[in-house]
Amino acid sequence: MAGGIAGIVIFSFGASHLMGAFRGGITIVTAVYLASVVVLCVQFLAAQLERPYRVDDPAQQAALDRLDIVVLVPCYNEDPEALRRCLQSFFDQSRLPQAICVTDDGSTSGDYAEQRDWFLAEAARRGIRAHWRRTENGGKRMAQVMGARREPRADVYVTVDSDSILDPEAIAEGLKPFVHPRIQSVAAVILTTNVGTNLLTRMMDLICVTMQLGDRSALSTAGSVMVNCGGCALYRGDVLRANVRTYLTETLFGRPVHMSDDSLLTLFALERGFAVQQPSAFAFTLMPENLRHHTKQQLRWMRGSFIRSWWRFKYLPMTHPAYWMHAVKWVMYIAVTAVFLALLLSGVLFDPGVFGWALVVTVGVQFASSARYLSVWRSDQGLGQRWLVYLTAPLAALWSWFVLRAMRWYAMATFRDVSWGTRKQIEVAVTAEHVASVDDRGVVAAQLHGRARVS
Repeated sequence: MAGGIAGIVIFSFGASHLMGAFRGGITIVTAVYLASVVVLCVQFLAAQLERPYRVDDPAQQAALDRLDIVVLVPCYNEDPEALRRCLQSFFDQSRLPQAICVTDDGSTSGDYAEQRDWFLAEAARRGIRAHWRRTENGGKRMAQVMGARREPRADVYVTVDSDSILDPEAIAEGLKPFVHPRIQSVAAVILTTNVGTNLLTRMMDLICVTMQLGDRSALSTAGSVMVNCGGCALYRGDVLRANVRTYLTETLFGRPVHMSDDSLLTLFALERGFAVQQPSAFAFTLMPENLRHHTKQQLRWMRGSFIRSWWRFKYLPMTHPAYWMHAVKWVMYIAVTAVFLALLLSGVLFDPGVFGWALVVTVGVQFASSARYLSVWRSDQGLGQRWLVYLTAPLAALWSWFVLRAMRWYAMATFRDVSWGTRKQIEVAVTAEHVASVDDRGVVAAQLHGRARVS
């Protein structure tokens, strides 16, 4: 709330200086700016309305307990220790899944024999149906579908990445929204396992958490989450089963699309009902630790987002709030980009007065919108470490506005490149520091158990 109030004050400050710069008149620039203020305020208020889904009715909880839960784990050139800890996190769940399906998608870095043997033995000991299959490389989507075909009667599929570490309450909390029949998918909140590695991982953790607890929280209040992160998401079984052919055969100008699988599954869910976020379900994932891997990841995400935008306009019903929220987002993006380019090309942006207030507002709003990061309490972070991440807000603001924005334009111009583009080999490995955090300080979070919470 403090961050939101600060954001409104900063926007008001910027508006007064902007009006002064343009001699008090309402111009296209000031109109777009004021519209941005309204949109951001509405988004902030909607995000504040998000609450974790609860189940207080014993009959509803009993119904959830009877659901057949299947975890789908596609694996390709993953760090063996990261994969081991991913699988261990399923066995640590307070609500165990009925089945876990691991598909090694033709990894070239090894056969994971040690991890496979341990996994199958541990699953048998716990009474969990376990499948491990190694196939020729066919892509993440095919790997997920192969797992689903091994367990075709699942009530809920849990999709995870092979480096995800699930919070002990992730499945139990993620299932709760499904007591509402129209909810078709549930997104977990994804945090960065290797957040303390360097400045890049800290900054990206701040950006990603801000997005999830800001933009996605606002969308969730209307049942209109656009993208469930691949790190952990839950889908009703029919969302995947009814769309297998489309999921596996998506093409763009005749070329098969391999990326943006999570956004396509979310689109399938929106076509059938609502997609929400459960802010009490957590998972951790490894983030790129160098600029080369970071650039590849971002370009893949941005190209997928651009492609998916057209699919949403084409396939989402106009009666769904997601359609109109998506439309407003694009109208504002185009308007803000046009104004930014106009000011840049005309040289107005280089005026010390205009550039000064623009810098103050950009950094100030990032600080304000990221304030909710401080409400995420992780057992592997002390207060000082949390503030260290939060204080990357100025860099995050400048990186988003200038670097990521330019990358997005490039991604739009090259959207026909639909290849995966990453992980020809192991890119991020679990280090001794990460292992110590997981073992000794409980990096895996659970809101109900106090290891992590969003206050």
